[in-house]
Amino acid sequence: MGEMMRAIEIETPGGPEALKLAQRPIPQPGPREVLVKVAAAGVNRPDVLQRMGAYPPPPGASDIPGLEIAGEVVGAGLGASEWMGRRICALVAGGGYAEYCTAPVETLLEIPEILSFQEAAALPETLFTVWTNLFERGFAADGEIALVHGGTSGIGTMAIKLANLFGLQIIVTCGSEEKCEAALDLGADQAINYKTEDFVDRVKDMTEGRGVDVVLDMVGGDYVPRNLDCLANGGRHVSIAFQRGAEASINVMQIMRRRLILTGSTLRPRGLDYKQMVRDTIRETVWPFVEGNRLKPAMDECFPLDEAAKAHARMEAGDHVGKIVLTP
Repeated sequence: MGEMMRAIEIETPGGPEALKLAQRPIPQPGPREVLVKVAAAGVNRPDVLQRMGAYPPPPGASDIPGLEIAGEVVGAGLGASEWMGRRICALVAGGGYAEYCTAPVETLLEIPEILSFQEAAALPETLFTVWTNLFERGFAADGEIALVHGGTSGIGTMAIKLANLFGLQIIVTCGSEEKCEAALDLGADQAINYKTEDFVDRVKDMTEGRGVDVVLDMVGGDYVPRNLDCLANGGRHVSIAFQRGAEASINVMQIMRRRLILTGSTLRPRGLDYKQMVRDTIRETVWPFVEGNRLKPAMDECFPLDEAAKAHARMEAGDHVGKIVLTP
């Protein structure tokens, strides 16, 4: 195996060019950890924020970016030997942009044979995020209507697929007619071009004035009051990011009068007990669809590890549909 590996470092915060290929020692698994020979690693917007210096890794996590991996377990710490030799994907707190990465047993999912490593690496972050926020915090239920912004992002495409599997109607917003068509092809019930249409008016039209039951929002800022206008009475607003700003001005009376719920969450800093609980729920509820070839991620483009800067540039350009993946 050798003692060193190739990995991507952030030399100094900045643009995609801040990502540099470097040599790092191969990490060693601790108790209840495995060492994974990484075959693929998902690229996510938190990686971009980390590269820009806006989202530092939590204490104890690797400074190497990368929050989801897929590969073969080639080493195991105390209490993890049962995973040796298995094909797995995992949610990690960092370290994914490398040839080897450690992962806690609490977030491991075994990859079925029908799934490639690239596809498997595109699942954990979006699956954990959409499941916990749309279904657990947002209480989305069979027959309800959801509005999801960023319909062709990794999160948006996974939301579409899960909505189709669990009986939700889903309306998405996208930034072009081409992306709207792509979202509809993936299974969205309706797609709104937010650059040419007012999404609040369109949602009201699509729901005959009733509104949607839940909004999954990654935009924040001035979208928040507009999202509340889209909600039906008793609706739930779930924030998972704030690309247009972390502050919003809202009408509290509207929340009280219409019994709205505002919530949100972040995943990366949560403890392993929580992540294991989510993993167990996903393994029981969603993973059978993966094993049965009924759930696969929407894939955009795969880049070699040494082209991580190109992968980030593609994500920031906003032209991707689905997940971007690195392949060490």
